[in-house]
Amino acid sequence: MNYRDIHVLLGEGEGFELEFKRKVSNPDKIAKAMVGFANTKGGTILFGIDDDRSVVGVESEKSEIEMIRNVADFHCEPPIEVGIEIVPYKGKDVIAVFVEESRDKPHAVVLNEDSEDSHLQVYIRVNDKTVEASKEVARILRCESPDAPPLRIAIGENERRLFDFLDDKKRITLSEFGDLVNISKRRASRTLIQLVRAGVLRVHTNEKEEYYTRAFD
Repeated sequence: MNYRDIHVLLGEGEGFELEFKRKVSNPDKIAKAMVGFANTKGGTILFGIDDDRSVVGVESEKSEIEMIRNVADFHCEPPIEVGIEIVPYKGKDVIAVFVEESRDKPHAVVLNEDSEDSHLQVYIRVNDKTVEASKEVARILRCESPDAPPLRIAIGENERRLFDFLDDKKRITLSEFGDLVNISKRRASRTLIQLVRAGVLRVHTNEKEEYYTRAFD
């Protein structure tokens, strides 16, 4: 990456595969960005750039790069491999961190590591934001792994009622599907996940409550 690349990215602004961060200071926020990109289509994090696209630069490249690598290794589960470059731009240094889409999904952030409330949280990228992934989306990510077992689906009465509903309403939530066919949330979730994996349904995560549509709508 060079001066011209930074200039182009500044012009484009934050998006699905690009995030700006002013400082290398908050491990959780850095890990969330890394995990979101790794679980989705990959992306680039530029450190030393404010939200308004002004270039403020980084202070100590060596210590900040060490923190970034530490976050990738110890605040992400499983660890994430990242590429790091220092790019001079108008007298300041910008750190570019490259995260590829992972073959080992889902990655999660280790939150509250040193407390009793320690837990893992999966994140994905939606438009220009990093958002929490639901259990359903996390399971879908896990099934995208090359080591996932072969997919087998059967179209029964529940699936046919689902398709009829979508023909009429165009979209359905997990709770609506469970109520429609009178099955548990867990069973409804399993059915929807299988249909997403099979390419029959598409899950949409850009609203408060996820919903599903036919893949070709």
